Amino acid sequence: MRKKVIAGNWKMNMLPNEAISFIEGLSNKVENAKAEVILCVPYTDLFYSLLTAQNTKIKIGAQNMHWEENGAYTGEVSGAMLKSIGVEYVIIGHSERRQYFAETDETVNKKVKAAFKHELKPIVCVGETLEQREAGKAEEIITTQTSLALEGLTKLEVENTIIAYEPIWAIGTGKTATSEDANNSIKQIRNKIKQLYGEEVAQKVIIQYGGSVKASNSKELFETSDIDGALVGGASLKLEEFEKIVSSAGKPC
Repeated sequence: MRKKVIAGNWKMNMLPNEAISFIEGLSNKVENAKAEVILCVPYTDLFYSLLTAQNTKIKIGAQNMHWEENGAYTGEVSGAMLKSIGVEYVIIGHSERRQYFAETDETVNKKVKAAFKHELKPIVCVGETLEQREAGKAEEIITTQTSLALEGLTKLEVENTIIAYEPIWAIGTGKTATSEDANNSIKQIRNKIKQLYGEEVAQKVIIQYGGSVKASNSKELFETSDIDGALVGGASLKLEEFEKIVSSAGKPC
C-alpha cells in the first residue's frame, strides 16, 4: 500500500524566525503521524528549517531549482547547492513557475533529471486550466505533462518521483475538484505511467492532489483509491489547519 505524503508549499511566505516557530510548533503535533510530512520553504528559510526539523518527523524541501550545477544563472540555485545543506525534496514545474517564469515541459524534464543526479526527490506538478478542462482537454494536458516530465528516467527514478496533480483553476481560488473528479484525474495519470513504465511502477508512484486543500475536505480526498496525499498551499501556513490535514491522512496502525 502506498503511503500518504502531505507536503506544504509555503510559496513566498515566512521569514526565518516565523519558519522556526512554525516547525517547533508542528513537530510535536505530527510526531505520530502516519503520513510523511514535508515543508517546502523559501530559499532564505531552508538552512534554519533544516536545523529546526532535525530529529523530527518533518522533512524539508525547496520550491524550485536550476538544471545546471553552476554557471552564469543570476538568482538561481542548483541541485548541488540544495543537497549540500541537506535538502531532501524539491518542487518542480509548479503552475506558478510555468505561468510567471516561462517554465516549459522541457525545462521541467531537465530539472527532474538534475534532481535525481543530486539525490533529491522531485515533486512534479501537473494540471490543467479551466479553459482546457471545459474544452475536454484535461486528460490530454495532464497525461502529456506527466509523460514529458518523466521522459528519459529509469523505472526506479519514476517510482521515486512524486506527482502532484494541481488543477490550475483550483489553486488559491477556494475551489476544489470533487474527490471523485480529483481521483479520476489521478487515475488517468497513473494509467499513463502504467502505459509507459508498467503496472508495478504505476502502483508505486505517489500521486498527490493539490488545489485549495484544507482540513474540511482533506479526509474525503484521502479516502479515495488513488489520491496519495496532498500538496498544500495556503492552508500549510496555518499551524492548526495544516496539522489537521496531516491527521486526516490517518493514525499509525
